[in-house]
Amino acid sequence: MCIHRMKIVHRDLKSGNCLVNKHSKVKICDFGLSRSLTPSPVQDSSSAGTPEWMAPELIRNEPFTEKCDIFSLGVIIWELYTLKRPWEGVPPIQVVYAVANDGKRLEIPEGPLGKLIADCWAEPDDRPSCEEILSRLGECSRSSAN
Repeated sequence: MCIHRMKIVHRDLKSGNCLVNKHSKVKICDFGLSRSLTPSPVQDSSSAGTPEWMAPELIRNEPFTEKCDIFSLGVIIWELYTLKRPWEGVPPIQVVYAVANDGKRLEIPEGPLGKLIADCWAEPDDRPSCEEILSRLGECSRSSAN
């Protein structure tokens, strides 16, 4: 994501903040909760984001990096793959507790895309970069075309 190269973390990345233009290019919107990154993890006591897409470290108000957006991107990929809404029917407060305290995640599909989603939901330092995600999505696309 270009914003990470500009040292910005979105903190509210979700499908509702992804717009698709007439050329099928995705544009990210709603930067109201975004923050500038510093060389070390950032701590911000303000509550941010939409629980169904939020990284556990954001829910717990812990220091965060751009990897919190990678977690959210994993939820978006999950949505696109399953055609379901994340945590549908579960009250947001229960999502917060399940993700932040119990380590629960949405059901991960099988295959390479499921592995990518799982990697996006790993501990922050273990989450892939945007470049790696793009590369792996390209591999998934090429293998499904064969």
